[in-house]
Amino acid sequence: MKKKVLNLKFKSTLMTLFVVLSLSLSLQTPPLMTQNTTQTSLHVQALLANLISAIDKDKDGIDDYTDIMLGARGDALNMPTYDDKYWQGGYPPDNVGVCADTIWRALLAAGYNLKDLLDADIKSHPSVYPRTGDPNIDFRRVRNLRIFFDRHLVQLTLNIYETEQWQPGDIVIMYDDFHHTGIVSDQRNFMGIPYLIHNTGQKDREEDILMYAYYHAKITRHYRWIYTP
Repeated sequence: MKKKVLNLKFKSTLMTLFVVLSLSLSLQTPPLMTQNTTQTSLHVQALLANLISAIDKDKDGIDDYTDIMLGARGDALNMPTYDDKYWQGGYPPDNVGVCADTIWRALLAAGYNLKDLLDADIKSHPSVYPRTGDPNIDFRRVRNLRIFFDRHLVQLTLNIYETEQWQPGDIVIMYDDFHHTGIVSDQRNFMGIPYLIHNTGQKDREEDILMYAYYHAKITRHYRWIYTP
């Protein structure tokens, strides 16, 4: 009986030590992992130099690609409430938006009026755009943007592991029905895959989501703003 009690005490002591050790590791490991991951991410970003556009449309001293990315980030930091309500005149207020609003706001920050460009293209080539007819909403539909971008922008790889081809300010469209879009960030994860600036109403509007999108949402378009009329 005494031997059994000693065995139980020994096992209990071992279990206590195991719990204490596990708690100690759980408290210490995340900061170390975060620090190492951050350092790795910074190292990756240093190796993958950002592409600079030769064009500065709005003459503000910042190239187009950077301007587009910063414009998208400004919209993300503003945290517009996700609302696809129809607005007379087209433009929703600054505190309201959907994923497509991030795109035109980003381009407007670089000096490009996407609504005007799209409206003109629809007017010149109406048969190319099957779901149009109302300029108050046409530029806020990703499916219309996809047609416009296919016609006028440079298309790039859909492979997220070709990391050097994913640059800040690039435009991404997801899903087979082309219903979501976002702007590539200048922030990258430890693998060199960039973050995406987008709006689905989520808490973090600039997030490490492209790998998930690659496998689960399907990335269907990747563009760079090299506009050809």
